[in-house]
Amino acid sequence: MPRQLRTRPATPADLPFLMRLRKRTMHAHLARAGERLDDDWHHQRVMAHFDSAHIVCLDETPVGLFKHYRTQEEWVLVQIQLLPEHQGQGIGERLIRGLLDDARQAGLPVALSVLHGNPARRLYERLGFEQTAARGNEFEMRCRPSLQAR
Repeated sequence: MPRQLRTRPATPADLPFLMRLRKRTMHAHLARAGERLDDDWHHQRVMAHFDSAHIVCLDETPVGLFKHYRTQEEWVLVQIQLLPEHQGQGIGERLIRGLLDDARQAGLPVALSVLHGNPARRLYERLGFEQTAARGNEFEMRCRPSLQAR
């Protein structure tokens, strides 16, 4: 039986899950990029734009994080992280397509940054994101409303 995908706003009670999730999904990418790996840095990243954080759930089970917000000029995809056992199943693509649909309706682009070497970049490119800059260990990417994959 298919499981129901939904998101809900993150709360302080989700912080232990979000810290575990970040470490499991980001440690290898951060280590490869020479970035910080300490708990204080992970906590800072988890708390950045926390009011825009949504817990991704399959049925009632938390499986990831989807953090995004809108400005007057664009949507910003801050973070999308899924537990490794739930990656590669189309969940991330489904969430990003929903965000792209909202952006398209508003006539706004979607911006994000991705670490060099992160395989998620292939998904972003497939969905219409283009690299706009390289900054430090990250690529800045943008998807204009006219390029967004349907």
